[in-house]
Amino acid sequence: MVVGVIVCLFAGAFGVIILSNLPSRRTADQIFPFIMLPQFFLAGVFNPIKILPPYLDILSRISPMRYAVDLTRGIFYAGNVDYPKVVLDTPLLNLTIMVAAFLVFLMIGTFIFVRSERNR
Repeated sequence: MVVGVIVCLFAGAFGVIILSNLPSRRTADQIFPFIMLPQFFLAGVFNPIKILPPYLDILSRISPMRYAVDLTRGIFYAGNVDYPKVVLDTPLLNLTIMVAAFLVFLMIGTFIFVRSERNR
């Protein structure tokens, strides 16, 4: 339950930074599939990403969803013999990256949103 709340807050902060750069809801509806769908594949939601070519590994490490998915898997598979086969990084590393990215996303997204609202 706690991991779900953490992932939701992280995703919300990511949404704030993306939406603060878009002028309208219609634009957001058109852009979000192009932002989210590649992350599904690069985060390993549908396919294993334990061994990736270097260019995809770099893109995967940039993808915020990778850390949320890996944290969830790390907690779910804790104590299981399949843990090393499924989980990429330790849950503590994933949580640290998510907290840092959460703070950056929220601060930058809020700053951009407030600036764009003042310019209206």
